[in-house]
Amino acid sequence: MRTAYLTLILCVLLPQSSPAQGTATSRGDAMIAKYFERETNELSDTCLADVESLEQWQTQRERYRRELLEMLGLQPLPEKTALQVEITGTQEQDEFIVENLHFQSRPGLYVTANLYRPKVVRGKLPAVLYVCGHGAVKRNGVSFGNKVHYHHHGCWFARNGYLCLVIDTLQLGEIEGIHHGTYRYNRWWWLNRSYTPAGVEAWNCVRAIDYLQSRPEVDGERIGVTGRSGGGAYSWWIAAIDDRIKCAVPVAGITDLQNHVVDGTVEGHCDCMFMVNTFRWDYTKVAALVAPRPLLISNTDSDRIFPLDGVYRTFKQVRDIYGLYNASDKVALNITAGSHKDTQELRVHAFRWLNFHLKGDDSLITKTAEKHLEAETLRVFDRLPEDENNTQIDETFVATANRLPLPQNAQELEGQRNTIKRTLQEKCFRGWPQETTHLDAKLAFDSTADNIRMRAFDFTSQTGIRLRLYLAERANLTKPDLVVLNVMDQTEWQRFLATYRPAFERELQQETLPAADGESFERTTKMFRAFKWTMAYVAPRGVGPTQWNTDQRNQIQIRRRFHLLGQTLQGMQTYDVRRAIQMLRTVEGRETQPLWLQSHRQMAGVTLYASLFEPQIKRLDLHALPATHRDGPFFLNIRRVVDLPETVALAAHKSQLVLYGDHQEAWEYPQQVARQVGWPNQQFQLRKPPAP
Repeated sequence: MRTAYLTLILCVLLPQSSPAQGTATSRGDAMIAKYFERETNELSDTCLADVESLEQWQTQRERYRRELLEMLGLQPLPEKTALQVEITGTQEQDEFIVENLHFQSRPGLYVTANLYRPKVVRGKLPAVLYVCGHGAVKRNGVSFGNKVHYHHHGCWFARNGYLCLVIDTLQLGEIEGIHHGTYRYNRWWWLNRSYTPAGVEAWNCVRAIDYLQSRPEVDGERIGVTGRSGGGAYSWWIAAIDDRIKCAVPVAGITDLQNHVVDGTVEGHCDCMFMVNTFRWDYTKVAALVAPRPLLISNTDSDRIFPLDGVYRTFKQVRDIYGLYNASDKVALNITAGSHKDTQELRVHAFRWLNFHLKGDDSLITKTAEKHLEAETLRVFDRLPEDENNTQIDETFVATANRLPLPQNAQELEGQRNTIKRTLQEKCFRGWPQETTHLDAKLAFDSTADNIRMRAFDFTSQTGIRLRLYLAERANLTKPDLVVLNVMDQTEWQRFLATYRPAFERELQQETLPAADGESFERTTKMFRAFKWTMAYVAPRGVGPTQWNTDQRNQIQIRRRFHLLGQTLQGMQTYDVRRAIQMLRTVEGRETQPLWLQSHRQMAGVTLYASLFEPQIKRLDLHALPATHRDGPFFLNIRRVVDLPETVALAAHKSQLVLYGDHQEAWEYPQQVARQVGWPNQQFQLRKPPAP
């Protein structure tokens, strides 16, 4: 009866109310800016810092390559299925021939391309894979592909003794897929899936090399890659993961985390530019994997999304790796005047570098790269294939984990729980601090009103992240029977302020307060009179006192910055909840009392995962918990490990767990575990949401 009454109070204590408008965010804005700078500096300072000899580098290089493949969604490598090459058209020019073709890098994943070859071929030719940037060519609703925008490069290579394959990208090809998943379409579940379109582009490049090596005209030991902007990035991916690339000229395709995260260039880039940074790399490590093969890093001096300072820092570190091979002459930095554009100056240096390293030709460039062809003549498909998978490749490119097998007994369930926890720390929460910071707790206030005592403690969750833990209880309570930690999202934060404003407006005045809710406050006072309970409240980073700029675009770009650092916002909020639990257990008289956790919506998922890593959580009350991680919370790689129904079962192994929601059929798996293991009825419960 006592448990049922407590549950009722927990459900109705805070009434529905809308968040206040115009909340000041200066504290959160300053905090998150400093946080990003500090985290970026840490990753930058440690990137390649332990490499002092060639032997050290060679020992680590293959591991780094495997890590990069994993971060591109390519570990294990997909099966190399038949390319199904089809040439749909051929045209002759004075000096070269163009073939319009498509191949399938995996079944249904079409790559549209133009292949340029000299009209007269004598012997085996060097080949260049040209990868395109974001140059759309679209007329009357028909996409001709960005291969058309960059076709002058293919023309030049064919006119100068190369076979050149120019391939469309996923988003701007003839079949229009998506690069802008987190940037524009709120597909945060990409992070859960370990999916990035960078992986698709990298794999398409791998298969493009397979095709080039199948051509009788091509010398398979003389293949280079180049491209600018997005194509510059894809040049990095393929050169780093595939040693068949013997020479690379990425143009305007790389800079470091300082530029992306601190200086904000991430806001100018779509998702195809970034790996899922599980292993917390700076981008210099990607570039270093090209060594000791010839590499020209090319950029303009006024490129706003690839700033010169970051490009130079990257080059400087990469040059050190080349130095270990005594190959400093194989790496160079080319800077020309201009903004983020495809300029003749950039092209000339790329042509000379490829000529020298693939042909042994150091002569002057006498032919310019000019556009010779009309868009319509380069089109591959008259009609798009019905079996294409390009437009939904994000659903299948990276496989999700199979559901955990049903444990046969409690011992087997314990083993699953321990294994999953280790994997979560390695693959999903690697961005948590490696060393625990002192809580440095400070009492912010201690006030009593209407026979309720409220205290607030400021504590350090992570260096630079100061949060506030509120405790409310009846006055003069020394040792409660129960402590309930409410983990608040922005909606619950507003309810908290509305409930306690009638008695504690002065203490809460630094917040933007919603209208006071007298009815909720009265219910609260009755609860405290009837029961010896402590109600604790915490808002993780980005919520409540530390909320940052609420503009939607700003919110998106902040979340993307976390991603670049090998974290997610909700992954770090999970760490905040752990720290709040640790903080709560330092408060006198609350160290060992039974502890319940309560939360709502996606924050309920955050709380669920935090409970796995903290001991002696008596019970979890989770309201409107999403039934799948596709709806949040969003953690790196989580769907390659588990989904929420399995995590619920793992948590319920140690803590009583109550789910409140309408979709009870979604929780069949934990119900099966309960029956299989023989849990008592109260260990796992499904309840309808309380009436508003």
